[in-house]
Amino acid sequence: MGALVEQLRATSQVIAAELRPPRAELAAAASMDAWIDTYHAVRGLTRRGAFVFLTDSAVGLREEDNLRHLVTNLGSDVARTHVVPFLTSKHPREYCFAYADRARAHGFDSLVVLGGDKQVGPPRCVQHAWELRELIHERQPELSLGGWANPHADAAAQVGHLLDSRVTADFYLTQIVSHYSRPAVERFVTEAARRGVAIPGLFGVFFYRSANPRTLETLRAFLPVPVDELKAEFAEGTTPEDVCARSIRELAQAGARHFYVSNLPIGHAPLTLQRIIDRI
Repeated sequence: MGALVEQLRATSQVIAAELRPPRAELAAAASMDAWIDTYHAVRGLTRRGAFVFLTDSAVGLREEDNLRHLVTNLGSDVARTHVVPFLTSKHPREYCFAYADRARAHGFDSLVVLGGDKQVGPPRCVQHAWELRELIHERQPELSLGGWANPHADAAAQVGHLLDSRVTADFYLTQIVSHYSRPAVERFVTEAARRGVAIPGLFGVFFYRSANPRTLETLRAFLPVPVDELKAEFAEGTTPEDVCARSIRELAQAGARHFYVSNLPIGHAPLTLQRIIDRI
């Protein structure tokens, strides 16, 4: 059992961070600067005891090999057990197998394995993410593997996926939710408890930095965004940290236990996450 799963099972609340690696098309100098910022963010977060997820080709944009850069540059002062890379199936199988092998060899003990958006980018190497998790588990049984659930979808179907005998997941992450989607989260949590889902999950909460209409409409293509409600909150003078903290507070009241915060500003990720936690 990886350190993340142990903590999810042992503590009442885990609040992790999700970061995006630099885009692959950045020029060399810009990429180097972006990775330096990423290293500082990962170091700062893990030193505070936070778990850090690092995405793989988020929102359809090709990102640099997160694992290669982590291994090369993090050094020995960062707890690898507190860094959890994402791996989507939008790579050749041989790459996915080698990725899992490298992760385990370099001290990472957890990996999130997802299907990846079918609408953009290269095709998946398997039809469903559980197939890739099953194959990776056969090669690296000591890796804790993470799956996916969407509380916005039909609760019974989503819980059914988590209960499937071939899910091959030790934990799961969810699609982004907020206090405006509390009813959907309550339905999902109630259904999961009723049917005895044993694996722990982390609910995704987005750090909305402003109510910029163009940004919010762009985000809508990838995740559910309560545009009008967010505009009203920000117009009242609510800070981004307060909005994020409110989501976590209200969703915790709805029965969600653990969370990951997405879209933290890379240059101030540790401080911003601490400000959110202080407000919770």
